[in-house]
Amino acid sequence: MAFCMVSPAAGPRLSRTEETQAEGTSEMVNGSLTTHVLNIVTGLPAAGLIIRLAQLQEPGLQWTELAQRWTDEDGRCLPLLARGQAKAGTYKLHFETAAYWQGQGHTSFYPFVEVVFTITDPAQKLHVPLLISPYSYTTYRGS
Repeated sequence: MAFCMVSPAAGPRLSRTEETQAEGTSEMVNGSLTTHVLNIVTGLPAAGLIIRLAQLQEPGLQWTELAQRWTDEDGRCLPLLARGQAKAGTYKLHFETAAYWQGQGHTSFYPFVEVVFTITDPAQKLHVPLLISPYSYTTYRGS
Protein backbone atom coordinates (compact mmCIF):
# COMPACT_ATOMS: atom_id res chain seq x y z
CA MET A 1 0.00 0.00 0.00
CA ALA A 2 1.38 3.44 -0.97
CA PHE A 3 1.15 6.28 1.50
CA CYS A 4 1.50 10.00 0.94
CA MET A 5 3.07 11.93 3.77
CA VAL A 6 1.31 15.15 4.68
CA SER A 7 3.77 16.10 7.42
CA PRO A 8 5.99 14.15 9.77
CA ALA A 9 3.77 14.99 12.77
CA ALA A 10 0.44 14.40 11.04
CA GLY A 11 -1.95 11.62 11.87
CA PRO A 12 -2.92 8.67 9.66
CA ARG A 13 -2.22 9.01 5.96
CA LEU A 14 -4.53 7.83 3.20
CA SER A 15 -3.41 5.97 0.12
CA ARG A 16 -4.70 7.23 -3.23
CA THR A 17 -7.21 4.37 -3.28
CA GLU A 18 -8.46 5.21 0.22
CA GLU A 19 -8.64 8.88 -0.69
CA THR A 20 -10.79 8.29 -3.77
CA GLN A 21 -12.99 5.91 -1.80
CA ALA A 22 -13.41 8.63 0.83
CA GLU A 23 -14.50 10.96 -1.98
CA GLY A 24 -17.10 8.38 -3.02
CA THR A 25 -15.70 7.67 -6.49
CA SER A 26 -13.08 5.46 -8.10
CA GLU A 27 -11.76 8.31 -10.28
CA MET A 28 -10.08 11.62 -9.49
CA VAL A 29 -12.69 14.30 -9.01
CA ASN A 30 -12.95 17.47 -11.08
CA GLY A 31 -11.65 20.70 -9.64
CA SER A 32 -8.58 19.16 -8.00
CA LEU A 33 -4.86 19.85 -8.41
CA THR A 34 -2.48 16.90 -8.44
CA THR A 35 1.14 16.26 -9.36
CA HIS A 36 3.65 13.49 -9.58
CA VAL A 37 7.44 13.47 -9.91
CA LEU A 38 9.50 11.05 -12.00
CA ASN A 39 13.27 10.59 -11.69
CA ILE A 40 14.31 10.24 -15.34
CA VAL A 41 17.81 9.03 -14.41
CA THR A 42 16.38 5.81 -12.96
CA GLY A 43 12.99 5.88 -14.68
CA LEU A 44 11.39 5.49 -11.25
CA PRO A 45 9.08 7.72 -9.21
CA ALA A 46 10.78 10.31 -6.99
CA ALA A 47 9.80 9.36 -3.44
CA GLY A 48 10.25 11.66 -0.46
CA LEU A 49 10.43 14.91 -2.42
CA ILE A 50 8.94 17.98 -0.71
CA ILE A 51 6.36 19.98 -2.68
CA ARG A 52 4.81 23.29 -1.66
CA LEU A 53 1.83 25.00 -3.28
CA ALA A 54 1.41 28.78 -3.08
CA GLN A 55 -1.09 31.25 -4.54
CA LEU A 56 -0.29 34.77 -5.69
CA GLN A 57 -2.33 37.24 -3.61
CA GLU A 58 -3.21 40.83 -4.40
CA PRO A 59 -2.64 43.59 -3.47
CA GLY A 60 1.11 43.55 -3.21
CA LEU A 61 1.58 40.36 -5.20
CA GLN A 62 2.61 38.20 -2.24
CA TRP A 63 2.79 34.40 -2.38
CA THR A 64 0.68 32.62 0.24
CA GLU A 65 1.56 28.99 0.96
CA LEU A 66 -1.52 26.76 0.79
CA ALA A 67 -0.14 23.23 1.14
CA GLN A 68 2.99 21.16 1.70
CA ARG A 69 3.32 17.51 0.78
CA TRP A 70 5.92 14.76 0.43
CA THR A 71 5.78 12.36 -2.49
CA ASP A 72 5.10 8.71 -1.73
CA GLU A 73 6.90 5.72 -3.28
CA ASP A 74 4.82 6.24 -6.44
CA GLY A 75 6.05 9.86 -6.73
CA ARG A 76 2.56 11.14 -5.91
CA CYS A 77 0.80 12.78 -2.99
CA LEU A 78 -2.67 13.74 -1.90
CA PRO A 79 -4.23 16.48 -4.04
CA LEU A 80 -2.67 19.87 -3.38
CA LEU A 81 -6.10 21.40 -3.92
CA ALA A 82 -9.00 19.11 -3.13
CA ARG A 83 -12.38 19.34 -4.82
CA GLY A 84 -13.89 22.75 -4.21
CA GLN A 85 -10.65 24.41 -3.01
CA ALA A 86 -9.43 25.71 -6.37
CA LYS A 87 -10.06 29.34 -7.22
CA ALA A 88 -9.16 31.27 -10.34
CA GLY A 89 -5.71 32.79 -9.98
CA THR A 90 -1.97 32.29 -10.28
CA TYR A 91 -0.29 29.45 -8.39
CA LYS A 92 3.16 27.95 -8.08
CA LEU A 93 4.40 24.49 -7.23
CA HIS A 94 7.80 24.54 -5.49
CA PHE A 95 9.69 21.24 -5.68
CA GLU A 96 12.70 20.77 -3.33
CA THR A 97 14.96 19.00 -5.83
CA ALA A 98 18.37 19.60 -4.16
CA ALA A 99 17.40 17.74 -0.99
CA TYR A 100 15.95 14.90 -3.07
CA TRP A 101 19.11 14.56 -5.19
CA GLN A 102 21.37 14.75 -2.13
CA GLY A 103 19.42 11.80 -0.73
CA GLN A 104 20.10 9.96 -4.00
CA GLY A 105 23.85 10.64 -3.74
CA HIS A 106 23.90 13.32 -6.47
CA THR A 107 24.40 17.05 -6.57
CA SER A 108 21.84 19.09 -8.47
CA PHE A 109 22.30 22.08 -10.73
CA TYR A 110 18.80 23.23 -9.75
CA PRO A 111 18.32 23.62 -5.97
CA PHE A 112 14.55 23.74 -6.54
CA VAL A 113 12.06 23.86 -9.37
CA GLU A 114 9.14 26.28 -9.42
CA VAL A 115 6.28 25.83 -11.84
CA VAL A 116 3.99 28.86 -12.07
CA PHE A 117 0.60 28.44 -13.73
CA THR A 118 -2.83 30.06 -13.92
CA ILE A 119 -6.11 28.43 -13.03
CA THR A 120 -8.84 29.94 -15.18
CA ASP A 121 -11.53 27.31 -14.63
CA PRO A 122 -11.58 26.11 -10.99
CA ALA A 123 -13.94 23.25 -11.90
CA GLN A 124 -11.31 21.54 -14.06
CA LYS A 125 -9.11 18.72 -12.86
CA LEU A 126 -5.50 19.92 -13.11
CA HIS A 127 -2.45 17.64 -13.09
CA VAL A 128 1.09 19.09 -13.28
CA PRO A 129 3.75 16.36 -13.55
CA LEU A 130 7.48 17.02 -13.14
CA LEU A 131 10.26 14.96 -14.73
CA ILE A 132 13.66 15.53 -13.11
CA SER A 133 17.34 14.75 -13.45
CA PRO A 134 20.24 16.46 -11.62
CA TYR A 135 20.79 18.78 -14.63
CA SER A 136 17.38 19.18 -16.24
CA TYR A 137 13.66 19.15 -15.67
CA THR A 138 10.48 19.34 -17.68
CA THR A 139 6.83 19.76 -16.88
CA TYR A 140 3.56 19.75 -18.77
CA ARG A 141 -0.15 19.99 -18.16
CA GLY A 142 -1.24 16.42 -17.70
CA SER A 143 -4.68 14.88 -17.53
